[in-house]
Amino acid sequence: MLMVNPLSNEKPIHEIDTANSVLETDNDRIKQLVDYMKAQNLELESLLTDSRFEIYEGIGDRFKTSAERRTLSLEEYQRILGFNDKRDRIPEFIAIHSDQLKKAESEYDIPATVIAAIIGIESDFGKNIGRFNPLNVYVSMYNEDYRAEFARAQLEELLKFTERKNIDVFELKSSYAGAMSFAQFIPYSINRWWVGDDIFDMNNNILSIANYLAHFKEITGTIEGAVFRYNPSSLYRDAVMALSAEAERLTAMN
Repeated sequence: MLMVNPLSNEKPIHEIDTANSVLETDNDRIKQLVDYMKAQNLELESLLTDSRFEIYEGIGDRFKTSAERRTLSLEEYQRILGFNDKRDRIPEFIAIHSDQLKKAESEYDIPATVIAAIIGIESDFGKNIGRFNPLNVYVSMYNEDYRAEFARAQLEELLKFTERKNIDVFELKSSYAGAMSFAQFIPYSINRWWVGDDIFDMNNNILSIANYLAHFKEITGTIEGAVFRYNPSSLYRDAVMALSAEAERLTAMN
């Protein structure tokens, strides 16, 4: 999941078609990455020759200009998130998925409104899952030497996940940080806290968020602490908790 918030108005990023050239050049970083994955018994080299493989130039700039980094106040951050629109729509989401949200609340002791708020902020209640490809994201990050260790670790987790599930990795969509599905889980989190098989099933997303939060609530002692671990930003944490509080208020009125 997001180290940063995947906003729905992502602007295009320049892409270079390197499917047949990246391994033919003297790109030591890419060769190091291929060799590392080979040592882990994971196949990367053939994926880099696929026509769908791309290097995203300037991928690090997306992180450096994220909403959490460029805003100074909660009010401004909420405006960027479209908080008021999400506040108005969250009761309907809760009503539609009430049975699963109640199940998650009962099994994991996580408030349904917090789960709904996270899905609202992360993917606009399932409407926006990103337009990037996670493999391209992590290879691009490593190639650019931006958070390279994180990128390599997530790529390793991604390849384990797709091999285990027999998934074509290029069929996956993600945020520019490689976070996937409605819950916006990064590969490491998918492999450890995902509940169910289909990552694009909303019921599984609801339970998986609850499972993740329950784990970190036990560690931190509070739901606020768990939300902060979901995305280590005080702005993000406060926005989620504010949206959750609004959901509680609005659903109590109905």
